[in-house]
Amino acid sequence: MTTFPTVPASQFIAGAWRDGRGTATLDVIDPATEKTVRSITVCSEADVDEAVDAAADGMAAWKNTDAWTRSKVLRTVATILHEWAPRAGEVMTTEQGKPLRESIAEWHATADQFDWYADEARRNYGRLVDGHHVGHRIMVRREPIGIVAAFASWNFPALLPSRKIAPALAAGCAVIAKPAEEAPSSTLLIAEACRLAGVPDGAVAMLVGDPGMISARLIGNPLVRKVSLTGSVGVGRTLMHLAADSLTPVSLELGGHAPVLIFADADPVSTAQMLVASKFRNAGQVCASPSRFFVHRAIAEQFADAFAGTAAQLTLGSGLEDSTDVGPLTTESRLEAAAALVGDAVSRGAEVRTGGRRAADRAIGYFFEPTVLLGVDGGARIMSEEPFAPVAPIATFDSMDEALTLANATEFGLASYLFTKDLATAHLAAENIAAGMVAVNTTYLATAEAPFGGVKSSGFGREGGSEGIADYSTAKYVNMAIA
Repeated sequence: MTTFPTVPASQFIAGAWRDGRGTATLDVIDPATEKTVRSITVCSEADVDEAVDAAADGMAAWKNTDAWTRSKVLRTVATILHEWAPRAGEVMTTEQGKPLRESIAEWHATADQFDWYADEARRNYGRLVDGHHVGHRIMVRREPIGIVAAFASWNFPALLPSRKIAPALAAGCAVIAKPAEEAPSSTLLIAEACRLAGVPDGAVAMLVGDPGMISARLIGNPLVRKVSLTGSVGVGRTLMHLAADSLTPVSLELGGHAPVLIFADADPVSTAQMLVASKFRNAGQVCASPSRFFVHRAIAEQFADAFAGTAAQLTLGSGLEDSTDVGPLTTESRLEAAAALVGDAVSRGAEVRTGGRRAADRAIGYFFEPTVLLGVDGGARIMSEEPFAPVAPIATFDSMDEALTLANATEFGLASYLFTKDLATAHLAAENIAAGMVAVNTTYLATAEAPFGGVKSSGFGREGGSEGIADYSTAKYVNMAIA
C-alpha cells in the first residue's frame, strides 16, 4: 500500500518537484465555496525549456527500456492510483466540484488507462512482409514518435491527461503535460505516481502556468514531436496553427454536442431515467454528454414528464456532501454561460419545465439548477453551441430522416446516442449519424479498451483501445537484402 502524498508542488521537471520561476501567482478556487484552495507560482519560459531538455534525456532512457519493464512500471502506476482513489477523489472534488463518488470513479478509470496500456506496451509490435524478392526481408517496426506535449481540460482533470500520458509512455515517449489551471492537482498526482513507479527522471513532466506561453514554447521547440489536446474547438485551431510551422503531428479531442434519438418503440420512462443520470453527471460538463434530446412525437410527452420529473428530484450541493447528485459548475464563467443559453432559448419560445436559473438557496458557489427545456426552437443557441452545463433541451421528430437531419445539424461529431428496440432502426441510425461514437440503448461509452474520439469539428485521432497508442509511434520500414 502506497501512502497518499501531500499535494505536490506546481512543477515537476527532471524528476523533481519545485515551484515555478514565473512572476505571477495562480489561485485555484473551490467552486462550491468560492474560496482559494491553493496558490501556485507559475512556470517561466526557462522552466519550459528545462522540462524539454530533461524530457530528451528521460526519453533516451525510457525508449531503450524493454517493453516488459515498461509494462511493469505502468501497471504499478495503475495500482498506486487505485489505492489513492478515495483521498485523491477529495482533492479533485475540492478543485473541480463534482460529487465525491464521481471523482473516486474517475480515479479508478484513470488507473484503468495505465492498466490497459501496460498491456499495449508489449503489443506495439511491427510485422514482416513478403516482398518481390526472396533475397530481401521487409520489416516494419513501431518506434516512439518523440517528446509529447499534452494538454487537457479541467472537467476530468485526471482521466483526460491519463489518456495521453499512459499510451505515450507505453510507446516509449516522454510526456510534458500542462495541467488545467482550474484544477491542476489531480494531474500533478499522476506525475507523482509515475515517479514512485519508476518512470525515469524527465520522461514525465508537469508545467502549470499561462497556457498561451506554455503551448507556444513547447510546440515551438523542435524536440517536441507530438501535440495532443483535449479542449475546445477554438483552442484546437490555435494549437494546429502553432504546430503547422514545425510540421508537428497533432491529435485533437475537441467539443461535442451529442444528439440523443429516442424512437417511438423505446420505453419513455426508463430511457428518461437513464438519460438524466448521464446528462447531469459532472453538472453537464462532459464533452460526450447526451445534450440534444430528439424524441419521437408519439412518446414525447411521456418522455418529457419522466425526464423533467427525475431531474427535479436531483439534489444540488457540495460535492463533498453524501447526498449531492449534482455539484457546482467549475467556474463562474460556466455559470454565466448556462444562464445565457437558457435565456436565449426562452426568448425563442422554449418552456422551462424545471430549473432554469442559478440556485436561489445558494448565494455562494457556482450552482445552477438542473434544467429541462421543452419545445426548443432549432435556431436557439443551445441547439448548436456546446452547453457544458446542466441544461437539457428537448425537441421532437416524426421520421428517421428528420431525426438524422437534426442529429447531424451541428459542427460537432463526437458522441451520439439512440434508443430503439428495432434492430434495423438501430443499425441504420448508427451508420448515418455523423459521430465518432454511437451508444445504442445505453449511455456507456468511455472505457479504456475502446477508442474515444470524434469527427468533423470534434477533432481527429483516437484515445483508448489498441488505437490509442498509434498516435505516439511511427512506422519505420527496413528492406534488408540478405543474398
